[in-house]
Amino acid sequence: MILADLGATVIKIENPQIGDDTREWGPPWLGDDDNRQSAYFLSVNRNKKSMTINLKNPHGIEIIRQLILQSDVLVENFKVGQMASYGLGYADVHSINPRMVYCSITGFGQSGQYSTRPGYDYVIQAMSGLMSITGMPNQEPQKVGVAIADVIAGLYAANGIQAALRFARLNGVGQHVDINLFETQLASLVNIASNYLVTHHVPQRLGNSHPNIVPYQVFQAQDQGFVVAVGNDRQFKALCHLLELEGLATDSRFNTNSARVMHRDTLIPILAERFLQRTASTWVEALLEAEIPAGQINTVEQALNDPHIKERGLIGTMPLSNGENWSYVGSAIRLSETPTEPYSAPPSLGEHTGEILQHWLNYDAEQIQHLKQAGVIG
Repeated sequence: MILADLGATVIKIENPQIGDDTREWGPPWLGDDDNRQSAYFLSVNRNKKSMTINLKNPHGIEIIRQLILQSDVLVENFKVGQMASYGLGYADVHSINPRMVYCSITGFGQSGQYSTRPGYDYVIQAMSGLMSITGMPNQEPQKVGVAIADVIAGLYAANGIQAALRFARLNGVGQHVDINLFETQLASLVNIASNYLVTHHVPQRLGNSHPNIVPYQVFQAQDQGFVVAVGNDRQFKALCHLLELEGLATDSRFNTNSARVMHRDTLIPILAERFLQRTASTWVEALLEAEIPAGQINTVEQALNDPHIKERGLIGTMPLSNGENWSYVGSAIRLSETPTEPYSAPPSLGEHTGEILQHWLNYDAEQIQHLKQAGVIG
C-alpha cells in the first residue's frame, strides 16, 4: 500500500475462491451479506488492483510470467520454497526479467533453521523479546495492541524495494530483497537491544516508564493519567520550576539524567504527589507552555478526531464498490511536489482481472471467458 500511495501500479494476485485471508477477518464489517468487506482488509489495500489467478494451474503461472515481463517489482509472502515450486522463485523470475526486484516477506527469512516456520505477528512479538519488555512489572508479558511486527516488516520492505529498484534503474540488474518479521522486529528494539549488547543485563518490563530517561512516563492527575516526557536536563529544570520543586534541579541525585535513572525510585514519588494536585488538562497546558513535552492519553476515537488531525486532513472518505462510504487513515508520507493520495478504494475480489488481461496482456473476450471456464481465473 505504501508503494501504491507513492504512485506505483500494484496488482494484488488472489486465490479465485477465497482471496486474501484478511477479507474474512471480521467483524467489524462495512456492508452486509455478500457485499460486506472487513475493516481489516480495508485498512491496507487501497490503491491496488485485484486479480484472481489459480497458481496451481499452468495457465495461471503463464499469466504471471507475462505480467513479470511488464513489471518492475514482485512481492510475495509465501512460505520459503513455495514460489519456487510454482516455477516462480527468484532464480526463475530473474531469468525472465533480469531487472526485476523480487521481495520475499517471511516469518524468519530465506535461510537459517527457522526458515520453514510460519510467521505470525503474535509469535514474532513473543520470540523477538518485545513482549518481555511490554507490560507492567510482576505481570505477564503483553503484546502491543496492533500487529506491529507486520507493520514494521512492511516498512522495511518498502524501503528495501525502493533501494533495489534504484539500483536496477542505474545498473539494469534486479535483486532479491529478503525481509522477515523476526529480524525486522529485533532491529526495531533499537536502544533496548543496544542496552543489552552493551551491558549483557536482560531488559525488564517497566510498564510506562523508560529504561534510559527519567522522568519519562505516565503520571496521575486529579482526574486521569497523562504523559510527561522530559528528554534533557534543561527540561527537568523547567519541570522543577513549574512544580515549585526547584531544589530537585540542583540535587546531585537528580541534576543529570543518568543520576535520575539511578535514583528514579526516590524521584518519581515526589513528582507523582505534586501532579495529583491538578487536572491532567491543566498540567498538560502548563507543561507545554514551559516547553516540556506532555500529552493526554487519548482513546482511538479521540486521536482520530483530534482537531490537529482534522486540520491536516489525514482522515478521508470515499465510496466502495458495494456503495458503502469508507473512512480511512491516509498516507503519513507528505511530499511537497508529488503528494500521496488515495486514488482508488480497496478492490473487491477479482475486480480488475478482466481489465488487466485485456489492457495489459491483450487477451480478448473469448480468451478471458475460456480462462474462467477452465478455473484459471475467477
